[in-house]
Amino acid sequence: MVFVVLAMLIFDFYPITAIMIILLAFFNDMPIMAIATDNTWLDPKPVRWDMHRVLTVSTVLGLIGVLQTFAMLLIGKDYFHMDIAHLQALIFLKLAIAGHLTLFIARTRKPFLRKPYPSAVLLWSAILTKAAATLFVVYPMGLVPSITWGKPAWSGSIVFSGYSSMIGSRSGSISTWSSIRRDIRIL
Repeated sequence: MVFVVLAMLIFDFYPITAIMIILLAFFNDMPIMAIATDNTWLDPKPVRWDMHRVLTVSTVLGLIGVLQTFAMLLIGKDYFHMDIAHLQALIFLKLAIAGHLTLFIARTRKPFLRKPYPSAVLLWSAILTKAAATLFVVYPMGLVPSITWGKPAWSGSIVFSGYSSMIGSRSGSISTWSSIRRDIRIL
């Protein structure tokens, strides 16, 4: 919501509508519930987390997400010359897509979508909710203006997520397991 407030203050319009906020919450619920089924590495011993470091890493990931969303907003506004209603649909789709891509970046200490692979439930819940969000902006049933193409949102989200994954795997400062693993103190 940091992005929404900042965009309202800077650009003087709502970057997503109320119905979009509700739909984002709904679309995010399925993959979030499926996290419990994920096939990620588990430490065999109990661990104690360094919450300062965990919060730092999650703040960095959040700020990167906000910057990426502003970049998408500016691209849609200045390059594609979209009106406000179409910008809202573009930002909605970007938020729906990129949120779960961040989950896949942060789920393991290895680069994006490497072994251990996500569980089928997690992967398919993310794919299906992204497909539903895409269908919502392509066939919105009168709720929002239709964007007949989702390429900018999909392309931008994948490129931005790939970039975040690349930074994380190289520097170890963003990838959750790369940085948090060092911060776990085994009891």
